[in-house]
Order: sequence, then structure tokens, then C-alpha cells
Amino acid sequence: MTPNSINDGVHNNPLLDFSGLPRFEAMRTEHMEPAIDHLLSVATQQLESTAGTPPEKATWEATLAPLDLACEQLSRAWGVIGHLHSVADTEELRAAYNACLPKITEFWTNLGQDERLYGITKAIANSPEATAFSAARQRVLHNSLRGFKLGGAELPAELKPRFSGIQDRQAAITAKFSENVLDATNAFELLITDEGDLDGLPGYALEAARAAAQAEGKNGFKFTLQFPSYFPVLQYAHKRELREHLYEAYAKRASEFGPAELDNTNLIRELLQLRQEEAHMLGYRHFGDLSLVPKMAESPEQVVQFLRELASKAKPFAQRDLAEVRQFAAEELGLNDLQSWDMSYASEKLKEKKYAFSDLEVRQYFQEDRVLDGLFKLTEQLFEVSIVPAKAELWHPDVRFFEVRKGSAAMAHFYLDPYARSSKRSGAWMDDARGRKQTASGVQTPVAYLTCNYTKPAPGKQAQLSHDDVQTLFHEFGHGIHHMLTRVDELDVAGINGVEWDAVELPSQFMENFAWEWSVVESLTAHEDTGAPMPKALFDKMVAAKNFQSGLQTLRQIEFSLFDMLVHTEFDPHGQQSVLDLLNTVRQDVAVITPPSYNRFANSFSHIFAGGYAAGYYSYKWAEVLSADAFAMFEETGVTNPATGQKFLNEILAVGGSRPAAESFKAFRGREPSMDALLRHTGMIEQPQIA
Repeated sequence: MTPNSINDGVHNNPLLDFSGLPRFEAMRTEHMEPAIDHLLSVATQQLESTAGTPPEKATWEATLAPLDLACEQLSRAWGVIGHLHSVADTEELRAAYNACLPKITEFWTNLGQDERLYGITKAIANSPEATAFSAARQRVLHNSLRGFKLGGAELPAELKPRFSGIQDRQAAITAKFSENVLDATNAFELLITDEGDLDGLPGYALEAARAAAQAEGKNGFKFTLQFPSYFPVLQYAHKRELREHLYEAYAKRASEFGPAELDNTNLIRELLQLRQEEAHMLGYRHFGDLSLVPKMAESPEQVVQFLRELASKAKPFAQRDLAEVRQFAAEELGLNDLQSWDMSYASEKLKEKKYAFSDLEVRQYFQEDRVLDGLFKLTEQLFEVSIVPAKAELWHPDVRFFEVRKGSAAMAHFYLDPYARSSKRSGAWMDDARGRKQTASGVQTPVAYLTCNYTKPAPGKQAQLSHDDVQTLFHEFGHGIHHMLTRVDELDVAGINGVEWDAVELPSQFMENFAWEWSVVESLTAHEDTGAPMPKALFDKMVAAKNFQSGLQTLRQIEFSLFDMLVHTEFDPHGQQSVLDLLNTVRQDVAVITPPSYNRFANSFSHIFAGGYAAGYYSYKWAEVLSADAFAMFEETGVTNPATGQKFLNEILAVGGSRPAAESFKAFRGREPSMDALLRHTGMIEQPQIA
């Protein structure tokens, strides 16, 4: 790659080229702030032009469309920068991102508060012209008017500067929170030179640790707190002291136990104070009320009742799960005082004994290319599209690029960034690089980023995926097809745009179910040595173990969800109680496992303190009810039935956010959702008797 001439920061700037896919190989950090400054200037000028239109003369095409285009280009460029901040972080990129962040936040805040634009939008929505609008366009207007109210457009003029300041500071805090988690994760490393200390670790984990040490010119095995390095130790290492050491380091990330500059404790309290103030300014009791305005759930009380009802069903199963693993650990492993750092290890050993297979045995069959090939063939069968490799500029050599076709025509594209690395935040997610919309020259096709963090293979070898990795890949791909297979031509409600947050997980969790169907799994598997598919007998053991410790897993998600909702509704961020105190109270109420007192889970809970899940983490369980019930229709008609697949495409995926999610679900299923399918899928239909 050769550096570009920057000139005035605009000429030849790849971030300002919207003619096709992002030009990652040409991008430099010095392009970022000039591009954003230019696009902000263009968007601000267009905002003034649009807002100056008399409401009675305003139209969609002449008044709103030019502003929408300017805002879309700003969002696309900022989306590229935000994506690189998440997957290819450097000090220089971070500095550029943080230099742009307050400017971006200020623009969107000012746009959301602009009374002139609010009045124009209301006039268009109430005009005779609007009665002939498509349902999608009417939905855009409905969402826009709601967005103006939530954005402070109806606030008195004297309060708007403070409201803007709250938005700016929240944006800065969430960015810093995420950076602290990444830096705290990367700050830890453990070099082990005696291989005997690593007894029990599988070969793939040893190879990765050896390669990490060699990359730094060191002998031995390097372990970090990146999940593919950390978790195999917790799951397989015989040496208890090693498990405890890594568990403790992981549990203390971004807290008072580390460098003060990476401690998220005060950031959390300040963020909660700001969210509460924002809610009060808009006339809501608390941030929980504000968060639920654009969601399916009607109130925080309804969410809490839903979570507690599910907890009451899951808790007896969780108690049984815990009693079983404690008894096994004491009798078979000599662990009479089972601790948090022992749970994954003891559970894996129990599962091996109880079901006569191990995750390592399963992993040998899930080779990355075969899994992708099987996933793509399933998509083709269900939704009548094909997926083929394609070429594009990439941000890292590990990234792959694909084209989604309908017949011979390209209808979407996506990037797949599969492996963990130090410059990349943990977890897995889908994000959009470009959305679908109708333009004068035709349809702008959607483009998605799919990001995972499984273990990178040794040179010349295929990546081996755990079954959990496979489910995660299917999950993110479900988000991807929601974004890519939309047929809606209005950008703001195409794909995942405009979908209620507590319904957006429906397609992703729905796709996970296929990773438990033999007809699908057989096509995903090929043994690393023989190429033979997974034996049906092994798959049957996996199915038998599917709901192993499902009670514990369900309670864990409820614990996180309930903490999230209560910290945004009942917690006083100006009071004496700490966030940790509240979390401990939630655990006493619903959990059956209490972690060590030094555990600072909240300090790295990026979903709610740095992501979009604030007072919305319950969405995973809420949408799991929808997805399990939707998949039950496939079980009734045949899990790969093309007709059912087409109905799911037509009523859920294709319509995106162009109508309420509840309507889409009922159009597909023919009725309201039921919790029964979820309870059945997780093996929690009947409550066992607890002695």
C-alpha cells in the first residue's frame, strides 16, 4: 500500500467515496477527521436548507430526501471508522475516533432537537400526500416523529444546551468504557514455560499459546484474557491454581484492582446519573421507561415480571444442576469446595462422564470451511439465494468477503472477520456497512460486517470450531440475513433498521436452532483427518446433553437482564448504594451461584454500558421466546421446508422494520407468541422435585 495525497483532507479521501464498497486498503487515520469534518459541513448546510423550507411547502422528495442523503453519507463514513475502532484498534485510530466523536454526537443531537425540522416532518406526515405513501414510508415518519420527541425537540430552549451536553458526555463515557475493557484485557499476559503446568489443555489451545509466545520471540506458552486463550484454561486445565489465576484476572478487569486510568467504576455511576437526568428531562420516571418507548415491551414492570416468571421456572433446574456438579466434583475430582474457577472444568468433566463425549471430540468435526459451506447451503435451501466468495478491499488478511445472489444478480454482500486478536474487541456482532434503499439509478444493495472471535488456526491448518462457536456463527449470520434479505426500499426501516430492539434478536436466535438439527449438522461436519461427517451416535449424545445445565445458563442470563433493568429503574445513582451492591442483591434473589467478592462483572458489561442494550438486555430472553416459537413452525412442517422458509423470509426478514414486530410475528405464526416452545427447547417443561 502507498500513502495517498491528502491535500486539503477531502481530495482523494477514500472515506468520501460512496460509489461502491469501503476502500479499506486506501484508508489512513489522517483521512478520518477531515472526512468527517467535510461530511458534517455538508450535512449541516443541508439541514439549514431543509429546515428553512416553509412547512406547508415541504415534500418528502424535495425537502427530506436531500437531508437523508447527506445524513446517510455521514453515517456510512462514521460507520467505517467505528468498525475499524472495534476490529483494528491502534493508538492513532483511537485518537482520530475520539476527535470525531463529540462532533458527530453534537450534530445528531442538534438534528434531533431541531424544532423547524420537527415541524416540517409533522407537516409532511399530516399532509394529503402522506395518505398515498407506502406503509414503509409511513413507518419512517412515525419513527421520525417519535425520535424527535426522544431527542429533545419539544424541550424548552433553555434546557436544550444541557440536554446536548448530556448526549456528548454519554458518548465520551461509553467510548472510554469500551477502550478501558479492551486495554485491561490486553494488559494481562501469562507466560508458562513448563508444559507440565498445562496438563489437560487441548492441542489447539497449546498451539495457539505457543504461537503467541513465539510471535514475541519468547519460549513457552503465552496466555491472555482474550476469550479463545482464557476459556480453554478454565474448561480443561487440570492445575487448579492456574484456573484460579486467570479467572481472577478476568473478573477484575477495568476495576479498582488495576490501573486507576482503566477503572470503569466511576464512569458507570456518572453514566447512570446522566441517563437518569436525560429521562427526567423528557418527562419519564427513569431511564427504563425511556428505553422501552421504541421497544415491544410495554413497561419495565412487565419486563421484570417476565424475567421473574422465567426465573421461577428455571431456578429448580439450576439448583439441580448445581447440586449435581458439586456432588460430582467432590466424589470424582476431589473438589469439596467448588469455586467459580472450577465450574467450567468440573462441568466439562461431568458432561464427558454423563454423556460419554467431550467438546474436544466434537470440535474435530467442525472445520471452518465446511461449516460455512453448510451454512450457506442451508440459506440457499430456505431462502432461495446463493452465497459465493467475492473480492473487496479488506482491513485484515484474515477477513473474507462474500456475495449474496438471487439468480445471477447480486442482492447483498458481507465481510466475515472470524478470529480473535489483540486489536479487536471481544464478543461477536453484526453491523451494517450499507443499507438497502431505492435510488434514481436503482436499488442500493445492503452490505454487512459479521464479526466473531474464535481461535485462529495454525498456518496451513483449518480453524476448528466448538459447537458454541458454530451457534455463534449462525446467530450473527441470522442478524446478517435480516439485514441483507430485506425487500424494503426505505433505508430507515430496511433490514434491522427500525426493528424494535427486543425483537431484533429473533432472526439471530432462530438461526441457532439449525445447529441442533441432524440434517443440517451432518452437512456442516468433516473430521479433520478423515473428512468423514460426524457420526450420528455422537450427534445423539450432543442432543442428549443439549440442555445440560440449562437451568444455570438461563438463570445467568436472567441475572444480567434483571440487574440491567433494575440499575436503570430502581437504583439511585446519586445514593450510597453501589452498583456492586445492587448486583449482589439481584444474585441473592435469582442466582444459585455466588462469585468471589472481588468479581467486578459490571465493570466490563459492555452491552449495557458501552453498547445499545441499556435497559434492554432482557431482549435476548424476550426474543428467545419469539425465536423458539417461530422455529417450532419449522419443526411442525420440516426443519428445512422451503415453503416455511419462504414464509419466514416474506413475513419476518423481508419486511424489516417496515411494520411492528408483533404484527410480523403474527403474520408468520398466525397467533401471539407462546413461552412453551422455549421451555421445551431448554428442557424446562416440568419442574423437578428438590429434596
